[in-house]
Amino acid sequence: MLLTVALGLLVGIIMGLTGAGGGILAVPMLVFGLHLTVSQAGPVGLLAVGTAAAVGAIVGLRAKIVRYRAAMLIAVSGIVLTPLGVWLAHRLDTKVLSIIFAGVLVWVAYNSLKGLGQNSSRVDVENTQRPCIRSTESGRFIWTSKCARALVLFGGIAGVLSGLLGVGGGFVMVPALQRYTDLEARSVVATTLAVIALISLAGVATSVSAGKFNLGVGLPFTGGAVLGMGMGTLLSSRLAPSHLRVAFAFVCLAVAMGMVAKSI
Repeated sequence: MLLTVALGLLVGIIMGLTGAGGGILAVPMLVFGLHLTVSQAGPVGLLAVGTAAAVGAIVGLRAKIVRYRAAMLIAVSGIVLTPLGVWLAHRLDTKVLSIIFAGVLVWVAYNSLKGLGQNSSRVDVENTQRPCIRSTESGRFIWTSKCARALVLFGGIAGVLSGLLGVGGGFVMVPALQRYTDLEARSVVATTLAVIALISLAGVATSVSAGKFNLGVGLPFTGGAVLGMGMGTLLSSRLAPSHLRVAFAFVCLAVAMGMVAKSI
């Protein structure tokens, strides 16, 4: 049990340091540390990531930086498609799942490095061309069919990946909200955490109802993750964001190579 808690603590620290996408490392930690398969580790990772994200989302709600209507729309589309991901996870070969997961990790690493040195003035110019922009008076989104379609699409992708790989979908939602909305960075992360919490916990419920959840691993791992997220959040203010992103990218690449090697 101590190892389980320690692994959860490490995942939580990574989430606190790197933001909403850090939870993608929960499943690899369980695969390498506790020798679970990807399909076995997925629901456990979802509970840990979803619970830790819920804590972050509550903080964001209190600070009034969560766009809760957008979060609900994204989450509903994700929740509808999460069972599809769970169904696929239990029908695909473990080696295939590991390789898919490795590919996602490589994409996350690339996306993390790609954003370094981005020209902020260019982003400001592009804001008016994004489908989801906020009213200057209320600060809320001006809802259009184009905006709704974009949010539903990425919510659905996050939901399928959540059920398939046991990931919260933060690595999908953060870049999507950055690209398709004019939200500030803090609001992007807080809104994403709210989405992750809703989608992840729905995925856990699906797994529990199907009898595929290991409580003996899930509860201590989740407790460690929640504690670790608080520690990581405190540490993040003392470290340069660009350095954290580079370190996170290389950790993802290393884990991806390990996943491929293990599957082979």
